[in-house]
Amino acid sequence: MRIFGLLVIATSLLFLAGCKKHDAEEQAAIDDQLIQDYLIANNLVADKDPSGVYVIIDQQGAGPECNSTSDVRVAYTGYFLDGEIFDGSNSQGITFNLGGVIEGWRIGIPYFREGGSGKLLIPSGLAYGPNGQGSIPGNAVLIFDIDLVEVL
Repeated sequence: MRIFGLLVIATSLLFLAGCKKHDAEEQAAIDDQLIQDYLIANNLVADKDPSGVYVIIDQQGAGPECNSTSDVRVAYTGYFLDGEIFDGSNSQGITFNLGGVIEGWRIGIPYFREGGSGKLLIPSGLAYGPNGQGSIPGNAVLIFDIDLVEVL
């Protein structure tokens, strides 16, 4: 009987894990469609990283390149698809290590060189996921206007 109970628990856990993966895949598809709709509605053209992050490069920049673990200074404005701003820096930017930020930034910021600017459109799974963070609700697609001020 005990073995049966353990099998039921193990099967339930596998089912739930499968559901979460399925839910994440479904959410990624929903987010991708939302981003594509936003791009069309705003007459924007973006490159899509294999991860699902969309990048719009307005200015490539001529300075040094960075990578996903670089120290950088970035001026930014973060907002939702409806245009509501949830965060931002001043024009001087903030300094941080890309290893300590959301995955969408670790993927997207290295597309720019120092002095570069543009937009990152980040699906929820590469931002704050289904739980959200602070004023950012769960499963929120995030958009960031980015100025890569400096690669340190």
